[in-house]
Amino acid sequence: MRWKLEKGVPYIVLSVLALIFALPLLWIILASLDLNASASVHIPAKWTLENYKAVLSEQANLKAFANGLLISFSQSLIVVVAAGLAAYPLSRYELKYKNIFMYTILFMTSLPITAVMVPVYKMFLSMHLYDKMIGLILFLTATSMPYAIWLMKNFMDGVPLELEDAAKVDGASTLMSIRKIIAPLMFPGICVVFIFTFSNSWGNFFVPYILLQSIDKMPASVTLYQFFGQYGMVVYGQLAAYSALYAIPSILLYVLSQNYMSKGFNMAGAAKG
Repeated sequence: MRWKLEKGVPYIVLSVLALIFALPLLWIILASLDLNASASVHIPAKWTLENYKAVLSEQANLKAFANGLLISFSQSLIVVVAAGLAAYPLSRYELKYKNIFMYTILFMTSLPITAVMVPVYKMFLSMHLYDKMIGLILFLTATSMPYAIWLMKNFMDGVPLELEDAAKVDGASTLMSIRKIIAPLMFPGICVVFIFTFSNSWGNFFVPYILLQSIDKMPASVTLYQFFGQYGMVVYGQLAAYSALYAIPSILLYVLSQNYMSKGFNMAGAAKG
C-alpha cells in the first residue's frame, strides 16, 4: 500500500501542476469565443468569432503584430549570424584567455535587464536612438549575444574538426567552411538559438516600453495592455482573442522546428566542454 502511495504521489503533483497551467489557456480559448466573457472560466452561451474580427479589424493591432515580427525576426537573424561567427574561434582555436572570456559571458547572462535600463535610456537619448526601431533591435541583439555565443560554441564543438580540415585541404576558406560544412551540420543548434531568441524578443514588454515612444512603433507585447482600460474596465473577450493570436507565432515556430529542437539539445549534450 505504501509503495503504491509513493508511486502515485508524483502523478498527483504533476496532474495538479498541469491543471494550474491549463486553466489560463482554457480561459483564453473559451473567453475569445464569448462576447460576454468575464474573468472566470465558463462555457460560452453562444460561440462566436466576433472578438477575433474586432481585434483583426483594428489597423493598430495589425501594425503592432507586424512591428513585433520585424523586431523579433531581425534580432534573431542578427544574433544567429553574429553569435556563430563569435563562437567559431572559441570552438576551433586554443586562445589564451578563452576560459575567462567564456565565464565572463556566462556571468553576463545573469545580469537583470532592469539594472541597466536607466543608463541605456540616457545613452539612447544622447545617441539619438531613442524611439527608433533599429536602436531597439541592436540593444535586444546585444542582450541576447552572451547566451547565444555560449550555446553556439557548445553546438560547434559537436562538429568534427576533421571535416573542416578536409575542406581546407580542398581549398575552402574559413567562411566557406563555416557556410558549407559547419552550419549545415549544426543546423539543429542554430534552430535552438533562433527559437530561444525569437521567443524572448516576442514576449519582451519592458525593453520596447522603455526605448520606444511612438504608438505606431510599439510591438504586440506592449499594445496587449490596451485592453486594460481605465477604472478597471477590461474587454475580456477581445483581450483573450488578442492573446490567442499573439501566441500563434511562437507556437507555430516551435511546431515547425520541433524536430530540429530535439536534435539540437542532443547535440549540446554530446558536445565537448
